[in-house]
Amino acid sequence: MYAYIKGTFVQRRDDSIIVENGGVGYRIYTLSPMSERFGKTGDLITVHTYLYVREDTFALYGFPSAEEHDLFIMLLQVSGIGPKVALAIVAQVSPSQFALAVITGDIKKLTQVKGVGKKGAERLVLELKDKLKGFSAEDGTDFLSNDVSTDSVSGEESVIFEATGALIVLGYSSADARKAVRSVYKEGIPVEDLIRQALRAFL
Repeated sequence: MYAYIKGTFVQRRDDSIIVENGGVGYRIYTLSPMSERFGKTGDLITVHTYLYVREDTFALYGFPSAEEHDLFIMLLQVSGIGPKVALAIVAQVSPSQFALAVITGDIKKLTQVKGVGKKGAERLVLELKDKLKGFSAEDGTDFLSNDVSTDSVSGEESVIFEATGALIVLGYSSADARKAVRSVYKEGIPVEDLIRQALRAFL
């Protein structure tokens, strides 16, 4: 319903900010350190918003960037993850860090977020990792096509697929991601190491 709200930053609270637009003050739920990135009171700011509606709840959640907004929406699709936990995750883990944690199965990283236990972290990895595996390149082709031959990976296509998907989630183009993964791939390499080495290839 609301893609974003642009208005005057009126007040910062522990769990929300107040933004005035057209004489209306909107209470938008957000958490530190995200709330600190909106600026200072009196500033004209843009807040990417999501309206959460349930029978007993009508709340507006806000984010400094579209990427954080999109991550919040994706988290709400995971069973057992409500808006409070989703907001805590977005506030404490950047979209790129979260994507890498999911792809590599970094349960420890995810459980550092208040409200996320081991079972919740495992559920995040299970449900969102499968979703990430469904990503395709901009041209509609599979990650393994063209640049990466299935013959060259000796049955470990899924490792290359996951590593390439992680780089795309982190913001790299599909062509660059495939090229980086291919340049560092070695038979038997764990996906976590493949991702880290591929990232270093961009440096």
